[in-house]
Amino acid sequence: MREELLGPKVENVAVAVVQELNESNEICYNVYLLNLREDIMEGIIITSKGYGENANTGEKVKTATLRHCLEIMLPNEAAKIEPIVEEVFGIANEYWVSFWADNIMYDKKFIFPAESINDKNLKTLPLLGLKGVIIM
Repeated sequence: MREELLGPKVENVAVAVVQELNESNEICYNVYLLNLREDIMEGIIITSKGYGENANTGEKVKTATLRHCLEIMLPNEAAKIEPIVEEVFGIANEYWVSFWADNIMYDKKFIFPAESINDKNLKTLPLLGLKGVIIM
């Protein structure tokens, strides 16, 4: 019975932090949801928050929780969720994604651990063709 409470396993869905150039030609970072599935995702709800500890002071740090909604994502589609600032790369950044596919509700928590978003972890990502860090 406990396995039923966990819900179906989420596969072929990813969250990525991508390095891009803004309108001033400066490097910025954006978070994307990637539907690598072969079916449509509908009624998508995403919550994001950051939490951790300040490396210099040891003080607990917590960001506001943001909520985003997307009506539909087609197969092999990417959607921008939000911008993200480098100041929060030193804490864990969590994205909780819930969606419907084929009348089944799925949800999964994607966590970028503290310091995981950095230049050495950047690689060219599928679908976007841009450099970033991806969590599946």
